[in-house]
Amino acid sequence: MSLLNIPDVFIGSTDDGHTFVVLNRRIRDADGLLTDAGFLAREHLGRTLYLLPPGTAQDAHERAGDAMYGLLARTLDLVDLSWTTRWSPDALPEADPDLRFQFTDGTVTATAGTTAARSLLEQHGFALAADGSSYQPLPGLDQRGLLGAVSAAETHAYTHGLTVRVGLGIPTPTDIPAAPRRASPAAPSPPPGPATRRRPR
Repeated sequence: MSLLNIPDVFIGSTDDGHTFVVLNRRIRDADGLLTDAGFLAREHLGRTLYLLPPGTAQDAHERAGDAMYGLLARTLDLVDLSWTTRWSPDALPEADPDLRFQFTDGTVTATAGTTAARSLLEQHGFALAADGSSYQPLPGLDQRGLLGAVSAAETHAYTHGLTVRVGLGIPTPTDIPAAPRRASPAAPSPPPGPATRRRPR
């Protein structure tokens, strides 16, 4: 399962700077909320993507914030790992983030640029890898577990004023994975036969 398919709403960024929203279930008024905020609806591999082209971080932050506010009134199962919408009036736009997460081939690698970021990763169960320059999550986590670990660490980092960038391994919008296949309706079961009777002893 792609990590994009886990929550009701997934907000992320492509490597080339697009912000995208994936809806994994029908949510009332979601199309209007997203298009009113400036997202463009596009059909892609069996799903509707909502895309915000590359622009300024402040503009993306405001547009995504407007949409997220409306979506959160309809579901709390929302994950936002977009780096394109992270804006603060105090942050330098070209500065390296304190913390990076990179999803690749079903796992995630984290790198920390500060002592505070390293400490935070360790608090969330990330362990220093053998190369000594990156961190790995607890072994054995499935996609849902990896998503939860990164979301928790990222949220914690922001509460401490640390900057974070999450790479999803999606270069452009055309590389966003297809929608999950819907299970085909099960074949009807044959009618039950006559009940077998036990012979009296």
